Amino acid sequence: MAGERLTREFFARTVHEVAPELIGTTLMVDGVGGTIVEVEAYDQDDPASHGFRGMTARTASMFGPAGHAYVYRSYGVHWCLNLVCAEEGRAEAALVRALEPTHGLEAMHERRGLEAARSLCSGPGKLCQALGITRVLDGLPLDESPFELLADLPGEQSRVQEHAHRGECRATPRDATQRAAAPRSAWFLP
Repeated sequence: MAGERLTREFFARTVHEVAPELIGTTLMVDGVGGTIVEVEAYDQDDPASHGFRGMTARTASMFGPAGHAYVYRSYGVHWCLNLVCAEEGRAEAALVRALEPTHGLEAMHERRGLEAARSLCSGPGKLCQALGITRVLDGLPLDESPFELLADLPGEQSRVQEHAHRGECRATPRDATQRAAAPRSAWFLP
């Protein structure tokens, strides 16, 4: 099981500091979730970021405050969850790309219509569907219900958390776009 709840203060730093530290933490929504295994960092200086062209009604949550959710629909199809970082007024957020499912598997299977646990949360849209994340959660604080973000604890770890503690987290350029400004802005466990 995981440890202490991550607070808004945890997120009040640059996304490039926060994002790699999210690997191995536990994310749950209404008790359904798992261990974060892949994230991408976006800041307002990155042409691929929603904040690059300034604040709009759709992107307002990305501009803070830190420790809140930024939920948007990708290509009008899938919801995506971002964890807002940095000081208020600066658009920085970590896109949660994948989870190792550990809590509420029955609910995930029902929402996704899948049997294979490995496929439940293996992409940002898939994990949002599995966790029941929609635009309704946009702007909500991450340290209050329905969210629960927990730091991992040595000793009682999942397989993923063990890899994270051994320093096996990898940083790579984002694959999502060729316009990415930051050369190492995606973190994952192989």
